[in-house]
Amino acid sequence: MAKWALITGASSGIGWATAEALGAQGFSLFLTGRRTERLNNLAGHLRTKFPGIQTKLGSFDISDRDETQEFLKAHYADLAHVDVLVNNAGLARGVDKIQHADIHDWDIMIDTNVKGLLYMTRGVVEHMVRRNSGHIVNIGSVAGRWTYPGGGVYCATKFAVRAISEGLRMDLSGTDVRVTNIEPGMVNTEFSKVRLQDQQKADKVYEGMTPLRAEDIAETIAWCVGRPKHVNIQELVIYPTDQAHVGIVSRRSE
Repeated sequence: MAKWALITGASSGIGWATAEALGAQGFSLFLTGRRTERLNNLAGHLRTKFPGIQTKLGSFDISDRDETQEFLKAHYADLAHVDVLVNNAGLARGVDKIQHADIHDWDIMIDTNVKGLLYMTRGVVEHMVRRNSGHIVNIGSVAGRWTYPGGGVYCATKFAVRAISEGLRMDLSGTDVRVTNIEPGMVNTEFSKVRLQDQQKADKVYEGMTPLRAEDIAETIAWCVGRPKHVNIQELVIYPTDQAHVGIVSRRSE
């Protein structure tokens, strides 16, 4: 019987790389995201690279409760077979201090990073509990442990991911369902472009240093998922070597 992994935010970055990493482990993949064309491209790529696996797609906005509930309802039977849920979809918007910030940016971050993660978890975990098997991997951030100026609300959403991960693990105590929280530092994906709404500004975030790659995080997720069932990697903080802490980055001059 096929092993199934569901990945949110699969159309780019860590989500895309995780699909490849889990596909290499033989997982069939349920890929979700907002960009239908990107999801179709990923599915085609995976079927060529891993002809033994199956793919299913779900195109919806995880920050929209109605769209997410519609997806969960429509695919209720499929979700019963999900062995691994990777709650990857997430974003930051803006770097303004709280007193100057755009409240719309707050809503987007909270609805995506916290509510969307909760909706998807609720929709999948009940099946895992019924089967007494499964693994939920949440993509948090070092911002879920340490705060920085201009990032208070984004950090709050990732602090929430850490709290949800810990609370869920406690609620699942006595079952064989595992929960892992992966907390990366600087990763060069679309993250900074989405946050700053400017590619040149995004490029400067990683100037003079070597950030993590999406593949680095994907490999870590695959490793956690591949541990024996009696082993639960509860949380992992992952920095690039050039980043000693939030806001402490070694940069080389050209």
